[in-house]
Amino acid sequence: MKHITRRDFMKGSMAAGVGLTLAPFSRVRGANDDIRVAVVGIKGRGGSHIGNFHKMSGVRVVALCDVDRKVLESRAKPFKDRNEKVDTYVDIRKLLEDKSIDVVSIATTNHWHSLITVWACQAGKDVYVEKPCSHNVFEGRKCVEAARKYKRIVQHGTQSRSSGGWAKQIAAAQSGKYGKLLVSKGYCCKPRWSIGFKPYKDVPEHLDFNIWLGPAPEQPYHENLVHYNWHWFWDFGNGDAGNQGVHQMDIARWAVGAGLPKSVVSMGGRWVNGPNFKDQGETPNMELSVFDYGGTLLVFETRGLVDKKDKEGKKPFPRKVDNEFYLEEGVIKGGKFYPKGKDKGESLVDVEYHVHPGGIFGNFINCVRSRKQDELNADILEGHFSSALCHLGNISYQLGWQVPFDTKARDFATDKIVSDSMMTVLENTKSIGVDPARNTYCLGPKLRFNPEAEKFWRNPSADLMLTRPYREPFVVPERV
Repeated sequence: MKHITRRDFMKGSMAAGVGLTLAPFSRVRGANDDIRVAVVGIKGRGGSHIGNFHKMSGVRVVALCDVDRKVLESRAKPFKDRNEKVDTYVDIRKLLEDKSIDVVSIATTNHWHSLITVWACQAGKDVYVEKPCSHNVFEGRKCVEAARKYKRIVQHGTQSRSSGGWAKQIAAAQSGKYGKLLVSKGYCCKPRWSIGFKPYKDVPEHLDFNIWLGPAPEQPYHENLVHYNWHWFWDFGNGDAGNQGVHQMDIARWAVGAGLPKSVVSMGGRWVNGPNFKDQGETPNMELSVFDYGGTLLVFETRGLVDKKDKEGKKPFPRKVDNEFYLEEGVIKGGKFYPKGKDKGESLVDVEYHVHPGGIFGNFINCVRSRKQDELNADILEGHFSSALCHLGNISYQLGWQVPFDTKARDFATDKIVSDSMMTVLENTKSIGVDPARNTYCLGPKLRFNPEAEKFWRNPSADLMLTRPYREPFVVPERV
């Protein structure tokens, strides 16, 4: 793998006619000056970024960036209709040359999140980056290093950190009043059915596919990549665990109150309703990951084969996006405490908790003004840790092997909640017609992890998957 330095990048950019200056700079701004925001990646979630920033007093959306010129035109039209000036860019590197921009808000594909974050920090911009902040563990750590080195405010798009309701449940779980937290469990169970197969074809004229690929390997274009189903391909996404799931993963880790685990193990597979239960996607739509924090387990169910009615019109496996906290005295779920052996929930004990006001976007802008990084509700370090959990679970899965459905997996039998979760995954899979006598699932190895070094213990094969080869010049640098 070859990484380029900042000097190398500048030379290459200038040779290509880009001329991006990476030396940090910040526009001198008074307390009452408008904060000038650029939004990058504006097809889906980026629309929410535009809307949230646009309605804020003292904030101006001054630039939009997207590799799809049709999307750019569509998002820019309301600005033109209001006679508001907004600049448009296809290439993020050109946007970063504008020294008047204060904030870069990122809602691109996952595999671009970290590189834009690093570049923006180097260019003196504050950053709001959507979840997950990284495509792999290495990238997340580079985001943290860039934010700290260039003294940037970097907020992560896990908005539950700005929720008083979740903060109260977390405080109750950590209070000790219900005993020790034994299992922190997250659910990401949204319908993720077949995406079918799309043929390779010529790139549409309105799409800059080279920039869309960015750090990823060069490959042919097909319509299951742009604009959404890239989530289910390893080169660009991280499956639903790193899509919807990172929100619930973040809440689960928040309750544990620690960074990265001592070990991880995963199982699951990709099944869809169709011939041979296969489609073009690569990432699992059924996955169970277990993280050991030494006395506390974090258990995460990602099940996409849900919300389908049976012959009686019922949904035996409904969608569920939630968190539960299993303690010595009972379980916290749905904002209530259920003592052991009781079906009726109680109000949570009185606990002190606090989130900074403004919601996830407002809190970010407040910190941009105050320069108080410690008042961010979802600082980039927290985003790195929670994103990394999704990646670690996927690494165990990707290093796994196919085993018969009736295989008794030792690492999933040591805790009742874990074993029950595994049975749920398998029963859910069988419910769509997968014959357990003729099919297999993927069983990953239990991988020991060093949370301080952010490396696996004596496992170079697994360590290789903590990063990736990068396609120049779109390289996340070793030294930011």
